Amino acid sequence: MIATSTQTVAGTSVALIELNRPDQRNALTPEMLRELVEAIDAQATNHRALVLAGRGRVFCAGFDLKLCKAAPDGSVMRELLTGLSKACTTLRALPIPVVIAAHGAAIAGGCALLGGADLVITNTDAKLGYPVTKIGVSPAVSAPFLWQAVGFGAARERLLLPELISGRRAHEIGLAHELVDDRNDVLDRALQRAGELGAKPPGAIAATKAWLARLEPAEQQQRIHEALETSLSLTGGEEEQRLLAALNL
Repeated sequence: MIATSTQTVAGTSVALIELNRPDQRNALTPEMLRELVEAIDAQATNHRALVLAGRGRVFCAGFDLKLCKAAPDGSVMRELLTGLSKACTTLRALPIPVVIAAHGAAIAGGCALLGGADLVITNTDAKLGYPVTKIGVSPAVSAPFLWQAVGFGAARERLLLPELISGRRAHEIGLAHELVDDRNDVLDRALQRAGELGAKPPGAIAATKAWLARLEPAEQQQRIHEALETSLSLTGGEEEQRLLAALNL
């Protein structure tokens, strides 16, 4: 469910990691998130940059809600939330540039993954957002990453309102950094940007990323942990399970 390859872009070695459940709109499963973290760790070692993308029509439609609905004890949702937090923190910790090609749609957990990127490329009419409160899930797990990208005001709006926004609007608020018109051009642009970033002196890039990490509040790791715990606290609860059960999947 995770595909990996090496791309050579203008002489620069770029690791390409792709979510590979196109028929399910790359809906995330616990196994998929575990594979993703393993791939990030393995592929980043011998490359100068990393691109995360999704195969098929969209980048990622979020969690596989059929699996969540089939586990009324909340066990699958807990695995997914924990795996998502781990994937974001693993991406953020890499010393090499991370570019995410978010074509078509990045919804819920798929949108949360953008928090691990140094650069997000999307298309103007893509759909992005965190509509999970509609099913009794708190998107708090995404908050520590989102507020750094867009600020508290926009983060509050995005996490509380279930509406999706366009790629253009995502670019306006800082959730995406670069736009292309056609979703089919997103990956090519992401690889191009990764190649450009990867061609920079790696020591300087790593030092800059390390310093940017030091600019984060000292309690950031604690915030990430507490944000995850907030989301986990609702799993298996009456509200979540009632709303999941009502979904026609």
